[in-house]
Amino acid sequence: MSQFKTLPKVELHLHLDCSLSYKVVKQLNPQVTFEDYKESFIAPPKCTDLADYISRAVKGFELMQTKEQLRLVTLDLFRQLKEDHIIYSEIRFAPLQHIFKGLTAAKAVAAVNEAVSEGIELTGVEARIILCTLRHYSESQSMETIKLVKEFHGSQVVGFDLAADEAGFPITEHIKAFEFANENGIPCTAHAGEAKGAESVWETLKNLCPQRIGHGVRSTEDPNLLIHLKEANIHLEICPTSNVQTNVFNKIENHTIDELYQSGISISINTDARTISDVSLTDEYETLARVFGWGNEHFFKCNSEAIEHAFISRDKKEKLKIKLQNAYK
Repeated sequence: MSQFKTLPKVELHLHLDCSLSYKVVKQLNPQVTFEDYKESFIAPPKCTDLADYISRAVKGFELMQTKEQLRLVTLDLFRQLKEDHIIYSEIRFAPLQHIFKGLTAAKAVAAVNEAVSEGIELTGVEARIILCTLRHYSESQSMETIKLVKEFHGSQVVGFDLAADEAGFPITEHIKAFEFANENGIPCTAHAGEAKGAESVWETLKNLCPQRIGHGVRSTEDPNLLIHLKEANIHLEICPTSNVQTNVFNKIENHTIDELYQSGISISINTDARTISDVSLTDEYETLARVFGWGNEHFFKCNSEAIEHAFISRDKKEKLKIKLQNAYK
């Protein structure tokens, strides 16, 4: 067993519709063989680009169109999280991807919200929900999504995200939704600095004002951006394996995670998409230990930063930090 398997872990960047195990896919569609699953749900070690990688999510959300399907997928993810010794996770999904068989977006959110509460009760894994708007969505679709975050205030829904094809679509359609979020005190993250470079991170920070950036690994292209990220305490949610698959880096040895860590910027380690990348957080830790010589002190620091930048109350953060400290002593 991996030396990192039983360490408590925190995961802030995790897409629900990209993390369906074969077990739950078979349950939802008994016709799917394991070969079908590998072909349609898991990306190859190298994709053409981010858009190619994301195409594997389609089969996932096609199987997540009813309340019961959403429940089963969510509970299946909790099973994976427990097995991976995750103590806290923020699970994200785009509710407008789940309205093609009669559910409203609000009912899709309610279904996942209920399932997350059930998953917490069943597994003891603490988790919350981030609702995503997508790059190719219109301004009205983004506004519909952010208003759902407000509507579900006080539930397991805690934040807002901008995801999908960063290089293919501008952020202009989403500025209004993020303004609404910031005016209403809704915590935000946004994908940037993955399919595009440092200029995309600058643009996102200036126009959307998120507290966290999904990926942000190309921030190293601009030394002034690194200084700003550190001074502004902007947290980067880094997903090493995914970044190699989407061709941000040609190989893991060229990933910027060690440089970002050494620079003092707040970062966390995440899987992004457990099925598409065919990876657990334990696997990610093993990779970083092998390639960059990381040890428990690195993982303790990253998990501590993840808790500090999680979209939860100070009281919850302190309880999670105690769990972390007790295990890493």
